[in-house]
Amino acid sequence: MPLDSKDIKDEGADPSQDADVLVSQLAAQDETPWYKKRNLRTLYFILVPTCIGVEMTSGFDSSMMNGLQTVRSFDTFFHSPRSTLLGLMSAIYSLGAIIVLPVVPWVSDHLGRRWAIIVGSIIMMIGAAIQAAAQNFAMFVCGRLLLGCGIPFAIIAASSLIGELSHPKERAILGSLFNSCYFIGSIIAAGITLGTFSMPTNWGWRIPSLLQVLPSLMQITFIFLLPESPRFLISKGRGEEAFAILAKYHAEGDVNSEFVKAEYVQIEKTLQLEQETAHRNWKELLATSGMRKRMLVGSALGLFTQWSGNGLTSYFLARILDNVGITDKHTQSIVNLATTLWGFVNATFFALVSSRFPRRVMYLFCTISLLLVFTGWTIASARYNIANDQPSSKTVLAFIFIYSPCYNMAYNALTYTFLVELFPYHVRAKGIAVFQWFSRMAGFFNQFVNPIGIENAGWKYYISYVVFLLFEVVFVYFLFPETSNRTLEELAFLYEDDKREEQQRRVVDEIDHDVHGSGSISEKHGEAAHIDEVPRSA
Repeated sequence: MPLDSKDIKDEGADPSQDADVLVSQLAAQDETPWYKKRNLRTLYFILVPTCIGVEMTSGFDSSMMNGLQTVRSFDTFFHSPRSTLLGLMSAIYSLGAIIVLPVVPWVSDHLGRRWAIIVGSIIMMIGAAIQAAAQNFAMFVCGRLLLGCGIPFAIIAASSLIGELSHPKERAILGSLFNSCYFIGSIIAAGITLGTFSMPTNWGWRIPSLLQVLPSLMQITFIFLLPESPRFLISKGRGEEAFAILAKYHAEGDVNSEFVKAEYVQIEKTLQLEQETAHRNWKELLATSGMRKRMLVGSALGLFTQWSGNGLTSYFLARILDNVGITDKHTQSIVNLATTLWGFVNATFFALVSSRFPRRVMYLFCTISLLLVFTGWTIASARYNIANDQPSSKTVLAFIFIYSPCYNMAYNALTYTFLVELFPYHVRAKGIAVFQWFSRMAGFFNQFVNPIGIENAGWKYYISYVVFLLFEVVFVYFLFPETSNRTLEELAFLYEDDKREEQQRRVVDEIDHDVHGSGSISEKHGEAAHIDEVPRSA
């Protein structure tokens, strides 16, 4: 029997929560798993190469740069880059992202999520081709700069599209799998560089560089099999297409589904409420106290995902191993491949289970674990360098492997899920762009400074990460909100407590009228009832 909003009110629930409860409980009534729904299953399979796989490019890049440092022909061609030059080679990727981030939200919000992915993929393919064909250091760096320019378009649009297309029941898991694909790219790159590291010709480094086009090529190949975001379509006045997409994939074509009707109205009315206070420029990110809180958390998260020590193992594992006496290039390549395989296993595990636990609790466990691991790592490195304690070398290697699940339990598994939940639709692309800006700035700093710090300060350089991780624990404990087990529309008013009751009451009244009243959505959007052929946005 369909759930009526009046039933909730009769139970004495807070009227400000009525819309939230209505949609959430309607979603919970559906007990059929996604893999038994043909349309939803198809949607999720298409999301893999087009959106979820976008992070493969980032994973490929970091692992490739790690692996190339063990490739003899790369070392010879670029005259053994170390310290500043090696830092520039890695950091230029983040600099490219920083340059284009101000225009990325405009493309995503005005042209659509799919076209933003296409733009980013084309730029990255050009960058990979230039990188592979490089005749000197400058050309190689220019190719990597273009790669960095392309990745934000794809990441911001893809992470938004995953959250906006998926069914509420699977949204958290799919968002978590997004970052897990980083390790698929890492594994591929580590395997390729392990296979080419002993090649005597320049193809030993050109082959891995060229193959970085593959993830982007895959996205362009499959992207038009994917529907556009219903929230984007509704924001552009194309409600018929949006309703058709929701009905096809969230109700297997049932235009009379109570859940789809309620979901559509909630999205539509929430977007209208957001538009009432939207300023349509970057200033809207600071317009209210609620938005300022979101910005603080999103910006800090960007720093935390890069300044937690992951940049050391992602780009400079070979230098870390050198400092603890593991200098054989073949051994370093094997360790690089092993760490990426282990990272993929534990990241996928956490992606599948993360939705069962509160977001804030997971972030707390993550930061505390990282603090403990990095403290032990620093002590072991110090013992090796001060006392030449050989067992400490193996201890450092063990901490490198322990570090991976500690980082992945939240910073990998939850980041984009959390960001999509944190920012309302009308600022979601901008909010994720700000996160990316802080993340890329921190990444640029890390990738440029890390090799210099490792070269000149050795194990003492790790102390800076221990101090910053302590700050992360305190920040997460006091400032991170809880966003789990709510729809995106519920979370649109997460911080706006003074306005929330009035806004949510308006939403529930609209849902009650449109879902259960005479003006049903399926009647309003009659053309959308023919869902075998969902309208595609150009």
